[in-house]
Amino acid sequence: MTTKNIDHIDAPIVRQKLSDQVFDRLWAMVQSGELSPGDAMPSERALMQRFNVGRPAVREALQTMANKGLITIAHGERSRVNKLTPGIAFDQVDDIAKLLLSAEPSNLENLKQFRKILEAGSVQIAAKNCTANDIEELRTLVEVQRSKLGQDKDFIEADIAFHVAIAKMTNNPLVQAVTQAMLSWLSAYYKPVLHWSGREDRTLLEHARIVDLLEENDVSGAVKLIGDHLSRSDPLYEPN
Repeated sequence: MTTKNIDHIDAPIVRQKLSDQVFDRLWAMVQSGELSPGDAMPSERALMQRFNVGRPAVREALQTMANKGLITIAHGERSRVNKLTPGIAFDQVDDIAKLLLSAEPSNLENLKQFRKILEAGSVQIAAKNCTANDIEELRTLVEVQRSKLGQDKDFIEADIAFHVAIAKMTNNPLVQAVTQAMLSWLSAYYKPVLHWSGREDRTLLEHARIVDLLEENDVSGAVKLIGDHLSRSDPLYEPN
């Protein structure tokens, strides 16, 4: 008999909170399909009777479900089960990721590097798969960003929308969700260099050129330009 990883056998048994037990049951109902996306959750009274617990345990369990993005609680209406998406999953690590970045400044550089790797891969796939509708959407986003010139917060939000749209063109919801989360985390460190004249105009020119290369299905050109584009923007993101 192996003795590997059996230290926990003699550890004290911790009594689980009633609300945690109710949460486990509710989660099992979602996993089994008993509760499907869009379904109304059973009433609090029905859950109290089914699990033989009081209202506080049920309410706490439902709140935990909501905090994890599993259900949506609406006042005056029954809670409903959410469709599980990559975006919901990344929302759960949002606070931890932000804490990790603030606690260790070197992680900002790691995130910048990861962005280059991810977006190079995204643009490579996008250049092969893009459609006329994709190109039209990207050109519209470039013009939206142009309308935000001189408005730092709005300009960076439009910038994020452009890059997320390219990630969407991979037809991979995980890539899109990671890109959205990553750029959201980076935006907190956006420090526009006011004396760097023309930086916004250059961003717009490069975005427009990226769209041209995608439309031409120029994989190598798009990959090179996105790499140069992100390297140039690196100094705009600095530790707080």
